[in-house]
Amino acid sequence: MIMQNTFRETLTRGGATIGTHFLFADPDIPEIIGDTGFFDYGEFTAEYSTFDMKQLYHMARAGQCGNLPLMIKLDQESQGFWAQAALGAGFKSVLFTDVRTPEDVDECHRAITPDTPDAGGMMGVKLRRPALSSYEVESYLADLESIVFLIMIEKNVTVDHIDEVLTRAKEKGVDMTQWGPADFGFSRGQPGLMATPEIRPFEELVIEKSLEYGIHPRIEIGAVEQAKRYIDLGVRHFCIGWDRFIYRTVLLELGEGMKKLIEVL
Repeated sequence: MIMQNTFRETLTRGGATIGTHFLFADPDIPEIIGDTGFFDYGEFTAEYSTFDMKQLYHMARAGQCGNLPLMIKLDQESQGFWAQAALGAGFKSVLFTDVRTPEDVDECHRAITPDTPDAGGMMGVKLRRPALSSYEVESYLADLESIVFLIMIEKNVTVDHIDEVLTRAKEKGVDMTQWGPADFGFSRGQPGLMATPEIRPFEELVIEKSLEYGIHPRIEIGAVEQAKRYIDLGVRHFCIGWDRFIYRTVLLELGEGMKKLIEVL
């Protein structure tokens, strides 16, 4: 049975969404996220992780157990192959990185769009997880059409040509943009820019322009209190927290606390 894309359903009815990142390629992580009941999706940040196709299958199964749709964030190199592999495993959303030009948007669109006369994509019928219980091509097509499509806006050249890129993104059905301050500063030769107030005009431009073109801006945050400023700017979609950093923070708290206790023994 093909799992419903509840992430898509929430977007369709105009709801706000919350996701969280995970870097560990372990099915336990999406299972834990899903069990909380608080998140609309889990984002596997594959661009920063190590994994294989079998792990994608196990992660998607674990997410399905908790009714948690999964998103994959891809490295630009080999993005077409891994996007199709993730969708074949049962992922429900794809975040493409390093978009620089309208032609990059075209390439991302082709990778995850059905190979039909109307859609014009390169995604054919694949006998992977969505087809394990039955071979219903119409259901398979409906599943592909429900995929949530995101692009990163994270390069200086992209921001310089933001209207051209977002015009094409609108044409190709991009659902969300994701601002990437770290790569933006890096691409300008200012790697520390993201930690300064000087980043804000660029960030606010991307949010403003995304809303202007009818594309949802999504923002990554590390703490709940960071959300208010973005809500005031019109943002309704957030991805909060990274498993690796959460784990490290808790370990530091536990270790420091216990160290202080035993120092007096």
